[in-house]
Amino acid sequence: MTSNSVVPTSETATTATTTITTSSPVEMVKPHHDHARSPSFLHLVLYPITLKFEDVVYKVKTKRNGACEKTILHGVTGKVCPGEILAMLGPSGSGKTTLLTALGGRLTGNLSGKITYNNKPFTGSVKRKTGFVTQDDVLYPHLTVTETLLFTAMLRLPESLSQNDKVEHVERVIAELGLTRCKNSMIGGPLFRGISGGEKKRVSIGQEMLINPSLLLLDEPTSGLDSTTAQRILTTIKRLASGGRTVVTTIHQPSSRLYHMFDKVVLLSEGSPIYYGPASTALGYFSSVGYSTSITVNPADILLDLANGIEPDAMQEYEQGENTENEQKLVRQKLITSYDTNILTSLKAELCSLDITNNDHAKEASTRNHVKSEQWCTSWWHQFKVLLLRGVRERRFESFNKLRIFQVISVAILGGLLWWHTPTSHIADRIAMLFFFSVFWGFYPLYNAVFTFPQERRMLIKERSSGMYRLSSYFLARTIGDLPLELALPTAFTIIFYWMGGLKPDPATFILSLLAVLYTVLVAQGLGLAIGAILMDLKQATTLASVTTLVFLIAGGYYVQHIPPFIVWLKYLSYSYYCFKLLLGIQYNEDDLYECSKGVYCHVADFPAVKSVGLHNLPVDLLIMATMLIGYRLVAYMALQKVR
Repeated sequence: MTSNSVVPTSETATTATTTITTSSPVEMVKPHHDHARSPSFLHLVLYPITLKFEDVVYKVKTKRNGACEKTILHGVTGKVCPGEILAMLGPSGSGKTTLLTALGGRLTGNLSGKITYNNKPFTGSVKRKTGFVTQDDVLYPHLTVTETLLFTAMLRLPESLSQNDKVEHVERVIAELGLTRCKNSMIGGPLFRGISGGEKKRVSIGQEMLINPSLLLLDEPTSGLDSTTAQRILTTIKRLASGGRTVVTTIHQPSSRLYHMFDKVVLLSEGSPIYYGPASTALGYFSSVGYSTSITVNPADILLDLANGIEPDAMQEYEQGENTENEQKLVRQKLITSYDTNILTSLKAELCSLDITNNDHAKEASTRNHVKSEQWCTSWWHQFKVLLLRGVRERRFESFNKLRIFQVISVAILGGLLWWHTPTSHIADRIAMLFFFSVFWGFYPLYNAVFTFPQERRMLIKERSSGMYRLSSYFLARTIGDLPLELALPTAFTIIFYWMGGLKPDPATFILSLLAVLYTVLVAQGLGLAIGAILMDLKQATTLASVTTLVFLIAGGYYVQHIPPFIVWLKYLSYSYYCFKLLLGIQYNEDDLYECSKGVYCHVADFPAVKSVGLHNLPVDLLIMATMLIGYRLVAYMALQKVR
């Protein structure tokens, strides 16, 4: 077969540089009266993107020996034009997702080759015109479909659009994707039932459609779906492509109905391309190089067999174990050689001979919007407000749940009963009570905060990769959003425990004690956030938190009062030590006395547990805790910057 029958040569003639005006990703199917409802959004221009990738090679270092490299992609080349769907086919582990990630500008490491968008490299402007739908649907389970899309619209659409425009735009996307029936249903998660898998996939696509993308990348959009749902998803994608978008998708095992909806196909075998060209001519090409079949079968099945090194009519021998691994390697090598001879040469020549005038037009269109696109489309304050509101909505069920409230209140009541109105002469019990305050509210918020960032790692990566918001706005909104519960529960605990325990019945002393507890809560929360952000793994983070809290407990100044000099520095790292010292300093001063035996009074400052920490230099302790408060959060923020 000639190379011209494999690689189309005129596919960009009509769409490569045509400027398409549209109000939204669904304008081509929305009712005409919508044109009068949202005029500001109607005149946004969709800039078509012609995607080219030449000799893309990607290597990774093996874990066993960092000096060795494994090549994941072996010189993949191709082109996709506006209005086309390019499907990447191949067995598991063939490099489909890696190539898609590289095309989306999200792949770091040893990547070589040339990937261009209208003959320009990947930039922030291209990033904000690109929609990327991951294989796994990363969505907040407690938000409804409408809330999910609306918050995305508020973050990704420019502030020049009014709130009503964004709401109408979300409603149009919901209608276009067939989500009207479930728009008020929660997404759902592992612990409770929500919308179906197909509906979740359409919500994920809808999140990307909100920005009216010029380039849409989808990783296994039909994975785990039944054939009817998969057909509906791909029909939607086909309709989106017809609006002038460039669409690239990976797909594992498409049915024949799905296969014939693709315009182009890239077939990968262990990272090496063995076919690129129109989907309709793939079987003809393989027949021309000696791999024809005598039976009628799904073309995708034939292509995947070939990618695995199995000849079309040799499946029976493969199933019986007669088709050896060496034979499969020979088939793959022959297909790679045929690709280099029959497809690659003419494909590279075509990429070099694209119409210069068309490229200039695309470049000019891109330049007109370059300055604006490079900037964040929303302000820092707007991002913070939206993220804070979204966080409160998402965690409204888990934060103020009855179990956590019961846990804290029950411990407060039980502790109050155990220390019920402790006499001032029982100095050991009263000091133990104060130490319990510092320990419980030094560790409880730490363990809660450890889960914060590891649980949101996938969401953070997804949204940051899309350029949805600044990390600083997310970090501040996420930490502030947790404060109501983090401060409400210790306040209730202190109110109950303090008065039941019979501590100093003075309002000023009570308020200072409460402030010391809340201060410790914020410091402990910061350490938990830092541990979680650094490790980003729940098991490792909880293990490190357990070791840390155990060390802080022992070095807190109550259990061990004469720490050896070579390890005494440990107690100065423990915020429980400083909290314990502050609570003692609030309750007592160096002149206070207690009845150490009948008729004999001793100084509180001389009691061993008090003497080991002291009642002086409290302002210095406050400054040290302030340093911890700020330092832990800075560490957490810097750790999040490295999350990829």
